Amino acid sequence: MKLRKLSALLLAGAMCLSIAACSGGSGSGTPAPADTSAPADTSAPVASDLKVGVFYYQYSDVYITSVRTNLDAKLNELGVTYQDFDGANSQPTQTDQINTAITDGYNLLIVNIVETASPEAAQSAVDAAKAKDIPIIFFNREVSDDVVNSYEKCAFVGTDAPEAGHLQGKMIGEYLVENWDAVDLNGDGKITYAMMKGQEGNAEAEARTQYGVEDANAVLAEAGKPALEFYDANNASKYLVDQTGAWSAQAATDYMNTILGQYNEGNNNMVELVLANNDGMAEGAISALQTAGWNVEGGDKTIPVYGVDAMDSAVQKIDAGIMTGTVKQDGEAMAATIATLVKNVKDGADLMANTESYKFAVDEEGETIPSKIQVPYAMYTK
Repeated sequence: MKLRKLSALLLAGAMCLSIAACSGGSGSGTPAPADTSAPADTSAPVASDLKVGVFYYQYSDVYITSVRTNLDAKLNELGVTYQDFDGANSQPTQTDQINTAITDGYNLLIVNIVETASPEAAQSAVDAAKAKDIPIIFFNREVSDDVVNSYEKCAFVGTDAPEAGHLQGKMIGEYLVENWDAVDLNGDGKITYAMMKGQEGNAEAEARTQYGVEDANAVLAEAGKPALEFYDANNASKYLVDQTGAWSAQAATDYMNTILGQYNEGNNNMVELVLANNDGMAEGAISALQTAGWNVEGGDKTIPVYGVDAMDSAVQKIDAGIMTGTVKQDGEAMAATIATLVKNVKDGADLMANTESYKFAVDEEGETIPSKIQVPYAMYTK
């Protein structure tokens, strides 16, 4: 079987700040000490003038951990005072954290919003920031154009949500065309799949769920192959969602264990492909497969499993032949992009200054949205 590795896109390039190893403790960030070895630069605010609150939807999310580690390092390098807050996947908790931080004098907010199914929570945060003339930067979890456009000191750093699904679907389709007979375990001329969806109403989860399958089917149709079939004909949604909204490995493990009780090699109806909205769920599915004797390093029984994020542990599994592919979501580039905006605020520049080389979102009319930056994705296979 021939697999291909496409190098990850480096969005930030020369604009990225160098990374120093640092991360905040549970529930709080690590304020950088002031540099007293050189005279103060009176042309820009000193570090103590900028007090940054960084609000994460959930520390335990593997991709968010990557962003947090990189962003902590960049904020330390910028010499700004900051604190990290764990929303623990609770919007009321995060909303209280944001309001308390504003009361406590934080003058720049960086928000990984918890609630994405509706715009109310993000709009509430914007309104609170606007009332105090505080810049606010949302990141990673999609915020509507209307929310971002409601305040001139608001920005969003994220991704083009459909892009990950398109790349995953293309990667899967091409792999199946090349390895059809090996993947079709029961020789019925069809490929059955399971889809692990991270969260209902989340723009990234919706797009990955839709286009991962649609684009794979488009490649298969062009090659004269039948479309993918969801393993459970009684499931009209054709996906299994993490009911906690946490995109967790445990949810995928539990689903896969249940699946394997009925759909397995012994019953000649084994699920032949697993798609997951993130690497955590992909690895959770792999854990269950390995318990059943599949996808073991050096073994001869493998179910193709695909994820999104290209986390280090997933990349290692791909290189070892345990996992088949992922789509790189660049946490380092996202952190570097956010840091560019933070530096603008620190230097007294416009929030969106120095962003000419970035990719921007476009609205339904094809017009650029100058306050929404998109960090590109890239394929990763062995």
